[in-house]
Amino acid sequence: MLLSGKTAVITGSNSGIGLGVADSLAAAGADIVLNSFTDRPEDHELADALARRYKVNVRYIAADMSKAQECRDLITKAGKCDILVNNAGIQHVASIDTFPMDKWDAIIAINLSSAFHTTAMALPIMRAAGWGRIINIASAHGLTASPYKSAYVAAKHGVVGLTKTTGLETAREQITCNAICPGYVLTPIIEAQIPDQMATHNMDRETVIQDVMLARQPSGEFATTEQIGVTAVFLCSDAASQMTGTTLSIDGGWTAL
Repeated sequence: MLLSGKTAVITGSNSGIGLGVADSLAAAGADIVLNSFTDRPEDHELADALARRYKVNVRYIAADMSKAQECRDLITKAGKCDILVNNAGIQHVASIDTFPMDKWDAIIAINLSSAFHTTAMALPIMRAAGWGRIINIASAHGLTASPYKSAYVAAKHGVVGLTKTTGLETAREQITCNAICPGYVLTPIIEAQIPDQMATHNMDRETVIQDVMLARQPSGEFATTEQIGVTAVFLCSDAASQMTGTTLSIDGGWTAL
């Protein structure tokens, strides 16, 4: 149980990548704080199920990552934060000249600013404990760009920059900060987009996946939430203690092009 006694706070973790990371960290023995903006019975049931599966403590704390104070309050309510995983994110696709202002503001707030606010609150806790790991879930779009995703690309590039700065500011401490940069991952959000893409392009499911979704992913395969989760566990291990301020791509060769 590599992470026994540690507590991990994971934003945006009631589904998809966040939940996959939570599952891997819990399997490694960490206590978990799950988070999203909803506060439904099923959110708390998800925490209970994870606790039963791995015999660790799991709580669900609702917080809207578009609101600075709620981001900061999440860490305060967690009480302990040895591992912080900044995963919350949203997406909107439009050309720059037609991009809605409210969508830009929301994407920057949730995908970038939230990571700043949670990190600012977590660092004093980690310093007091003498150990900490910050893992930012960025994206292949934190290292390269695509058209019609201006806010998302800007935010994820910002996350990579924040990762570097945090790594430098904590380099003399037992605290590291790194970014995982996934390509396409088959999460429920991506799965839900497939029927619309099939209708838009008049293609079958497999053609949409290969020729539209994975067109920039040379492996021709989705990354998995499990792969991202075990990478997060590695970043929390002693083997990664000299890795900080850097990025790890899980993108099937996307950024090698």
